[in-house]
Amino acid sequence: MSKVDWNSVKKEVPEWFRDAKFGLFFHWGPYSVPAYQDEWYSRRMYEKGNPCYRHHEETFGSVHDFGYKDFYPMMKGEKFDPGEWAALAVRSGAKYAGPVSEHADNFAMWDSRVNPVNSVNFGPGRDVLGECFEAFRKEGLRTLATFHHQWLWGWFMSSDVEADVYLPGNEKYYGPIVPLEANRANPHCGPDRKFCENWKEKVYEVIDKYDPDVVYFDSRAVIIDEDIRFSIPDYFYNTKGKKDGVITYKWEDYPKGTGVFDIECGRFTEPQPFPWQVDDRLEDHPTTWSMVENPKYRSSGRIIRQLCDIVSKNGNLLLNVGPYADGSFHPDAVRILNEVGEWLALNGEAIYGTTPFTIAAEGRTAAGEGNYDAGKLGQQVDLGRAIDRSGSDPSEGEFRFTVKNDALYVIAMGWPEDGTFHIRALGNSGVYERPVEAVTMPGCPGSLAFTRDAEGLHVTAPDRRPCKSAYVLKING
Repeated sequence: MSKVDWNSVKKEVPEWFRDAKFGLFFHWGPYSVPAYQDEWYSRRMYEKGNPCYRHHEETFGSVHDFGYKDFYPMMKGEKFDPGEWAALAVRSGAKYAGPVSEHADNFAMWDSRVNPVNSVNFGPGRDVLGECFEAFRKEGLRTLATFHHQWLWGWFMSSDVEADVYLPGNEKYYGPIVPLEANRANPHCGPDRKFCENWKEKVYEVIDKYDPDVVYFDSRAVIIDEDIRFSIPDYFYNTKGKKDGVITYKWEDYPKGTGVFDIECGRFTEPQPFPWQVDDRLEDHPTTWSMVENPKYRSSGRIIRQLCDIVSKNGNLLLNVGPYADGSFHPDAVRILNEVGEWLALNGEAIYGTTPFTIAAEGRTAAGEGNYDAGKLGQQVDLGRAIDRSGSDPSEGEFRFTVKNDALYVIAMGWPEDGTFHIRALGNSGVYERPVEAVTMPGCPGSLAFTRDAEGLHVTAPDRRPCKSAYVLKING
């Protein structure tokens, strides 16, 4: 029997979050200095036989003499400009944003009294979270604080007994020394009460000091004692009175209704009756969420089509991009985010503030669900790699549907080769019972010619494309 009353922290998801649809966050920390493989470098550099371990020894020296803490002064953040981060988020079309507050590496990105290992005492010497929140709010963005620090339990435990994580006096950097088995996703030896209390105090401190609109938890929060997990929404919603606040969670770490369910790098097949979120990354790499050497990025088209698919099913997309250790972004990342924002500036009426239609999708990639589940996470923990994206990128002949007020929006994922959009679901005997009075396309003057029969709604494409990647048809009926 549960020790707490979860019903007391169940609440409706606020309207602003339902309407926002798109957010941006930033993986930035000492792991950005080696910029090798991914943000799990801080863990893998201590695993004998791992490519990160070999790379670290060859590049920086042994993990006895040069540990993760020795990256702190190298993360100078000399180009970190929160105003530029805010401007980038606005140009991308995001409505909420924030940096990673604390990853699994015990490095807090705020001015913390709870954790002396933070970005003010080390590294850039700046309150990254606080400065970002101030800049974001000036631009009208809602704020996001993400927490991954439940992973700290066992994170640094090394298979190299000479590693600096075991040296006296280094516990403040790496957490308590616990059995090596604790680094599993679901360890048999769960965290002790002291660890759980410290986990809570870090979240409380950010809530008290910075008043985030969204508190995001990465996976594995379930290893924290239930009463302490419960204390977060109770404190955030009830004690602090954050009625328009949002907590997001993964897997079954929190009960339904206490927050927004978050799927990592995945999707639902059908429209959901509840708001949900996908967190994914701009980085086009097997695992990384942070800056790495020679970074590659997904195209703006892929991001736009993913956003359309998620929104059609009542979800939000929270997209990550990782800056360099100096706090600046790769030019390709900036360009792609600007392209996403340009598309949203033209077509945002089909995204922001919409609700799902009777159906979400039409086309070959309409089916197929996925999540970064325990199995995939196990691959990452045990093998250091995982395939984490599901489904293929939709294209011509694919449609997604959204609704706002009296308008139905049909988002075509490609341009028709024969010059006509054929939407089978909107035929005379389809799921749309209203007469079609007019069809328009943002960026194109006037109405588009169309016919409707039992086979579908057939809309003549305009002579020129108003944008790239996806094309919005507004149905007035």
